[in-house]
Amino acid sequence: MGGTLVTDKAAQAGENEGEVTLGERLRDRRRQLKLTLQQVADQAGFSVGFISQIERGITVPSLTSLVAVCRVLKVDVGSFFKSPRSDAPVTRRETRPVYALGGVPGSAVTYERLSAAFPGNVLRSTLIHEPPGFRSEPMAHEGEEIFFVVEGSLTLEVDGERMILEAGDSAHFPSTRTHATWNHTTEPTTIFHTCTMDVFGDGMPSGDPETSLVVKRAVSLRSAPKKLKINKGNKK
Repeated sequence: MGGTLVTDKAAQAGENEGEVTLGERLRDRRRQLKLTLQQVADQAGFSVGFISQIERGITVPSLTSLVAVCRVLKVDVGSFFKSPRSDAPVTRRETRPVYALGGVPGSAVTYERLSAAFPGNVLRSTLIHEPPGFRSEPMAHEGEEIFFVVEGSLTLEVDGERMILEAGDSAHFPSTRTHATWNHTTEPTTIFHTCTMDVFGDGMPSGDPETSLVVKRAVSLRSAPKKLKINKGNKK
C-alpha cells in the first residue's frame, strides 16, 4: 500500500487496485507547485534519479528521506502516512504493529514505533528491519541519531567512511554528517534507531527547506571509491 503505513498483513494482501500510491501523490504535489524533478532533488539533497524512482514506485524512501522530500514540497510527512501514535510510555512486543511505506512484500523496510508522542518530546525511536541488500540513499539533516544493531549486520557510512556494525554494536553521530546504511548480508538486519528528526509527523511544522533542513550531496554506497577505509565494529 503506497502513501500510508500498512501492516504486514495488509502488505501481504497487496496494494488495493486503483489506490493512489505514495509516488503518485508526491508527483502530483510536485506538479502542483510547478517544480521539476531536478529542483526537488537539489533541494532535498538527493539525485534526480532517486526522486524519479520514488514517483514511479520503483523505490520506496526511508522515513527520513520522505521527510526531506516532504519539506521541499511544503507538506507535513504525516499527511502521507498514519503512524501509530501513542501517549503511553510502554509498548509491548506482542501488540506493537509492524509498518512499511509500501513496496514488494518481503523486500520492503519495515518499522516498529517505540517512542511515545507528548508535548515537548524530541526523541523518535523505531525498530527498523532492513531486508537483505537494502541500501538507503545518503543524506544529512538536522539533529542527531543513534544506530544500535539488534540482530544481523549493517554497513554504516558516515562522511565517506564505512564501518561494519555487528549485533551489539552502536554508532552515535550528528545527523548533519552525511550518512547511509546498507544491509550487505543475505539475512534481515534489525536496528534500534533513535533520532531527533520528526520522522512521524507528530506536529513539527514543515519548514523552509533552505533554512530548516541541512542537506548535502554524498558519495553513494553504490559507487563509493574503493579507497574508502572499512572499519570492523568499533575498531580503527
